[in-house]
Amino acid sequence: MFEIIRKEEMAEGTIVQFDISAPKIAAKVLPGQFIILRLHEKGERIPLTVADADPINGIITLIIQVVGKTTAQMKALNEGEFIKDIVGPLGKQAHCEKKNGIVIIVAGGTGIAISHHVAKGMKKTGNYVIGIIGARTKDMLILEDEMRALCDELIITTDDGSYGEKGFVTMPLERILNDRDDVAEAYAIGPIVMMRNVLKVTNPKGVHTMVSLNPVMIDGTGMCGGCRITVGGEMKFACVDGPDFDGSKVDFDELLNRNSRYLKEEKDSLLFSVKKV
Repeated sequence: MFEIIRKEEMAEGTIVQFDISAPKIAAKVLPGQFIILRLHEKGERIPLTVADADPINGIITLIIQVVGKTTAQMKALNEGEFIKDIVGPLGKQAHCEKKNGIVIIVAGGTGIAISHHVAKGMKKTGNYVIGIIGARTKDMLILEDEMRALCDELIITTDDGSYGEKGFVTMPLERILNDRDDVAEAYAIGPIVMMRNVLKVTNPKGVHTMVSLNPVMIDGTGMCGGCRITVGGEMKFACVDGPDFDGSKVDFDELLNRNSRYLKEEKDSLLFSVKKV
């Protein structure tokens, strides 16, 4: 059992941050790695990338967005309550070694939660980090202060222009790549369409770009095959081969198709759980 130490509702209550007591995971988890949790005995298994870790106090930070039954049930939990199972850390760590040039981290939506841990790792290894984070509106933006503390430069965009620059994260990214020739790597984290559009900007400039993928996942150990994706023409499992991959080699069309396969069932389960309550 894993106790919820702190809970904070963010972004109009649709995004929620949890600090959870998990000493063994907190001691080992590295940027980019994830956990799989199960709320109760009959609960489904869902993967969540760790947004931060405090090994001294044995706490991991998870940030969820309510999109289905399990995330809705998790949002209903409060400080002092418990999550039945958390397994991890899983997956491979982000490559946060010192780069030969600056690193640009581009994140949107709840992808900012993942980017926070990666930015922390990149900064710790001595990189100059530029962060570009975006959301639909100002109210949907998360972790601004935390990212500002980690990044040497931080640019914020909102789709509606309610905060920061109006437009998408690809716009300041393109501007930076046009103005600078010392970008060593870009790291894109967020919705699949956003990550694919980042590649449309970085590929012509020859900037190596990593992406963090979130396909449908069940066991997290490579046995079920649910998270299979095509990278460089080869089948990979995001849970054990990733979740980070060279974005220029990812078949995004296949990934979009697979991730949308259960959207109706996910919405129906959320609606059913709300009606049941």
